[in-house]
Amino acid sequence: MEKVLLADATLKNLQKKELYARLCRPNPLDGGTKEIWLEKNKGGVCLSISSKALAITGIDDRRYWSHISTEESRYPTVAYLQQTWWLEVDGELEFQFPAWTYNLFFRLKLGKSSKRFGRWVCNSEHIHGWDIKPVQFWLTTSDGQHAVSRCHLDNPRNWVLHHVGDFVVIDKNKIFNDTDRLHSYKRRPLC
Repeated sequence: MEKVLLADATLKNLQKKELYARLCRPNPLDGGTKEIWLEKNKGGVCLSISSKALAITGIDDRRYWSHISTEESRYPTVAYLQQTWWLEVDGELEFQFPAWTYNLFFRLKLGKSSKRFGRWVCNSEHIHGWDIKPVQFWLTTSDGQHAVSRCHLDNPRNWVLHHVGDFVVIDKNKIFNDTDRLHSYKRRPLC
C-alpha cells in the first residue's frame, strides 16, 4: 500500500478513518493496468491485474484477438479471444505483499457481450470445446510454491472466477515475483 500512498500525495493529509476508507476502494497502479485495495472486513490486500498488463500468447495477432470495450469490467477494455489451439498467460508481479495467505483467480467469460436496447446480452452461439477437456491453471512463485487446478468452462454468458491456487507470503520485506500460466486447447471465444 506504500506504493499507493507515494503515488497520491492527497492521501498523506487524511485522518486515519478517511485514509482506511480510501484504501478500501480500488486505487490504480502502473498506468491503470492494475488496481489495489484493502479488503474491508479482514484488512487483507487485494490486487486486480488487467489483460493489458499480462503477456498473453498471440495477443497482437488480430486474426485471433481483439480488445473490446465493456462496462462489465473494472477496466475499460478486455481481451477477447476468437479462436485458439493453445493459450498461455504470463504475469510477473513485483510487489511487497504483507505476510498473509493469498488466493489467485482468473476472471473469465465465455461469449461476446454487447449492448442492445440498453441491456447487456451475450452471444454464445460460437462457443465450443471449452466443456470437452478441462482448462488447466497453474501458479508458480519465485520461492518454489506451486498450485494446479483444472476445470471445465461450462458457464457461458457469465463472468466466473476460477480459483488457480493459494500462495503464502511469510517475509513481509520480500519482493514477490510470480508467473501465472493458463493452458488450454482449441477453444473459442473467450473474454
